Amino acid sequence: MADLPRRFFISGTDTDIGKTFVSALCVAGLSAMYWKPVQTGFPPDRDRDTVQRLTGLGDGHFFPERFCFTEPLSPHRAAEKEGRFIRLSDFVLPDSGSRHLVVEGAGGVLVPLADDLYMTDLIRHLDLPVLLVCRTGLGTLNHTFLSVEALKNRGIPIAGIVANGPFHRDNLEDLTLMTGVPLLVHVPFVANLSEVDMAVLFRTCFYSRQV
Repeated sequence: MADLPRRFFISGTDTDIGKTFVSALCVAGLSAMYWKPVQTGFPPDRDRDTVQRLTGLGDGHFFPERFCFTEPLSPHRAAEKEGRFIRLSDFVLPDSGSRHLVVEGAGGVLVPLADDLYMTDLIRHLDLPVLLVCRTGLGTLNHTFLSVEALKNRGIPIAGIVANGPFHRDNLEDLTLMTGVPLLVHVPFVANLSEVDMAVLFRTCFYSRQV
């Protein structure tokens, strides 16, 4: 099985890259706690609700967001629209007890939270290693290399890469070869998430080495 830290931060190489899907996969497979510090675009969409629906776990596995903004924009703009301001001092890592804790970011690693405050600053503030989610197809090498470089330059440990999407052997091999970061798992494309047992899929992906 791929070794996962007790607490980790899930970020991505882009928005809509599959962070929430991978978060649900890890929460289900580890029976973990889940926290999304900053949510935008709610209502109608809240990632906590998506993860709970996909995992089938009870309310006790989920911490409330610290910030929840209405506009589906980057956090700094969404906060600005509501006359609010995000500071690092607003965030305290919740206590997950003996359970794993999955913390999901918003967008990519350099998404701004405020002027001169980025997602990487929040990751460092929470003192968590990153599980970096990337796509498998064309463009993933550039996006992943840039994200890895941004994390390494800021001294943020990277627990590994999760590649999400159709199988592309060359890209998967190059991700580890050229970044020096382990590719923990490839998660195949899933057409209908409502028909998938996330805990079973977690075991299938994370217990068997596919790449």
